[in-house]
Formats: sequence, structure tokens, C-alpha cells
Amino acid sequence: MTSNRELLERSLRAVWHPCTQMKHHAGTAALPLVPIARGQGVWLHDFDGHRYLDGISSWWVNLFGHCHPRINAALRAQLDELEHVILAGFTQRPVVELSERLAALTGGSLGHCFFASDGASATEIALKMSFHSWQNRGHGEKREFLCVAGGYHGETVGALAVTDVALFRDAYAALIRPAGVVDSPDARLAASGESAVDVARRAASALELRLEREHQRIAALIVEPLIQCASGMAMHDPEYLRLARGLCDRYGVHLICDEIAVGCGRSGSFFAHEQAAIRPDFLCLSKGISGGYLPLSIVMTSDAVYADFYDDATSRGFLHSHSYTGNALACRAALATLDIFADEQVIERNPVLARHLGACLQPLAAHPHVRHLRQRGMIAAFDVVCDDPLFSRRFYVEALAQGILLRPIGNTIYFMPPYVISPDEIEFLVERATVALEAALRR
Repeated sequence: MTSNRELLERSLRAVWHPCTQMKHHAGTAALPLVPIARGQGVWLHDFDGHRYLDGISSWWVNLFGHCHPRINAALRAQLDELEHVILAGFTQRPVVELSERLAALTGGSLGHCFFASDGASATEIALKMSFHSWQNRGHGEKREFLCVAGGYHGETVGALAVTDVALFRDAYAALIRPAGVVDSPDARLAASGESAVDVARRAASALELRLEREHQRIAALIVEPLIQCASGMAMHDPEYLRLARGLCDRYGVHLICDEIAVGCGRSGSFFAHEQAAIRPDFLCLSKGISGGYLPLSIVMTSDAVYADFYDDATSRGFLHSHSYTGNALACRAALATLDIFADEQVIERNPVLARHLGACLQPLAAHPHVRHLRQRGMIAAFDVVCDDPLFSRRFYVEALAQGILLRPIGNTIYFMPPYVISPDEIEFLVERATVALEAALRR
């Protein structure tokens, strides 16, 4: 029978784990590598009888808990019909139905879906599609991109070009054609007397000056609507999106909304950009769209962009693919995920959970080491004032000891639980996180 120790030893010999310095998992003072045997709801269970509340939805992907019966049943049914077929020259029911349903959620304004496997791939597709669209329109000079300070859009070479997080980007700087960086609307940047709206307007004014000077060569602006996750859950007012959309229209620049992490209800609305009453030219989805089950990403775009590629010449088509594009199993998982949203009124129900999470966290606002307690929908975060460069690792270890999975980003502790979490489980999560915080600060 498998034990934690056995699987851990095998993993360390054979598996190179992502976003990890593997040496940190070696030695007597090693950072824990946690073997997981099974999952159920918000809980992950190891081989030795311990369990952990998944407070980050397993890297932001798991919307409705582990081993959800409806998604499981949909995948079992799909396995008996079709697992995969090439999408070049063929089509199948799950990919068609998913495209139709997503387009309907945008009111038909983003009626064309292009499929890939992961978030970075979606970013690459949106960038290439924007660039190629302008080429096909006869605007070959529009070949540069703008991104927001602190933004993160993936770790492939093209995605790193529009990522402004030094930890991921600096090692590969020689490979990257960097984008221009514009001011972030992060509400934490408010000066004395400023509101989040004021910060958003100030950042939009800086964007306007940049576009006024350089719009002739700018293909697109890429943004993470409402929450810049990887830079510490930096949250901004929807006013920034509204103003950015108007500026992109005025200066002839595409707007790419990267909702890989913040879409699918995380921000409170199904699409985060809806809170600004706008639509982008390109919308990137991944992570939660398949319920956390299978790799899937989607780039949605408009009739106008689609028309730029519609031609007799193959060279004017969008020549991008990967072998598992539009995988039937992944699309079926996504359809089951959308069914749960529709049948269980998830968007209408989540605000109750979000309010309870916010209320449970509120006492931490007075903690002497806590700053900028903030929340947007089912994402909550606060920053910890601490000079210890190992604080995030210490907190992570202490949280595991308390039976919860939370992975700080630097000194930012955040909560992004599955939508099936109960009020009692929210209370458990926050209580144990508070204990872990005190323990990490004492060391």
C-alpha cells in the first residue's frame, strides 16, 4: 500500500515540479512536498490519513471541488463516445456546443472561439492573432504591444514579453522582445485622499499619453481585468477597463482581456470585464473553464477580427495549432462546468459566500502586521508587513500544519477557494490561516 514517504521519494527522483527550486525539497529542513491520494469537495487527502482544505483551488483551477459528480459523469459518458479527433478538417459536438454557449454568454459579440491547452498558449494566440489581423488589414507597422506594470500572462517566450514580473522574466530576457509597460491601476497605489477610482483614472491618463504618442505601432493592450493575480492580487476599479476600452477604440488598438485566472465567476461576474460594461477584442479563458479537470484554453474574438483572416489565400489564415486543439474530453468537462453555473445559479449564490469570507477576514484588518485587506468576488487577500525574506515559505509550512493549503505570493496571503466551500469551512480556513500567520511571524 502506498505511503506518503514512498510516493515522495519516487516523486523527488523522477518529477521536476513546476515553478519550484527543487533543492528546497531536499534535506532535513526541506519545504514539504505533499503526496495526495484523493480529493473530495474542498478537501485533499494524503496517503497517511491527513487532509488539507484547498484554499487556492489547486492553483485557481478547481471551481466546484474535487471529484464533482456531475463533471465525473459527463467525462465518463464522453469516454464512450469520442476521446479526441483532429480539429483541422474535422469537428465534433462538444467543441461546437462549448463555442456556441460561450459566444452566447457574450451576447454574440465574441462569437468565434479558438482552442488551445493552457493559459500561456491563449496569450500567445491572442498576441499573434492581433498582430496578424493588423497585417492582413495592411497595417504592418502595428507590431508592438502594451502591458500593465506587474501584469502576468504566462511563461512561454511570447507570453513573457507581456509579463512584468521579474522573477519569471529576467532569466529569459535575452530571448524576449519586450512589450511597453504602462502604469498599473492597483488601488494600493492610492496617494493620501485618493480613491480606487482616482488611481484607475490616473493610470488611464498615463495610458492615453502613451497611446497618443505610439498608437501607430501598437497592435494591442493586454490587461488582467480587475485583479492582477501573480503580482500579489493587485485589485483595481472597473473604471480603468472602461477608460482603456475607450482609448483603444479612439486610437485603433486592440484590447486583450486575460481572464485566465479571473474569469468564470472569480471576480463576482462570469466575465470580469462585464463589471465595466465593456467587451474586449480578444478574451482569454483557461484554468476554471474545465472545472479544474483537464487542460483547456480558449481565445474568443469578434466578427471583425475573424473577417480579417477570411480569404482565399492560406497565408492570410490564422496558422496556429497544437495536436489536442479542441479536445473532446476537455470540452465536455467545460460544458458540465457551464451546466453547473446555469442549473445551480452559481453567480447569484456566490455573493453570499463572498460576504461570509469577507466578514470572517475583517478582524485581520486591525492586525499590526496586516495591510490592504481587499476582496473582489471570491478572491480575498492581504499584505503582511514582515522583513523575513522566507516569510512566504514559513507561512506555507505553518498553514499545511494547520490543515489548509494556502500559497502566499511574496508577502501577500490570498484566498481563492472552490465555490462549493461551506460557511463552516470558510470559518475553518480563516481561523487556521490566522493561527498560521501568528506562527510564521514568531519564527
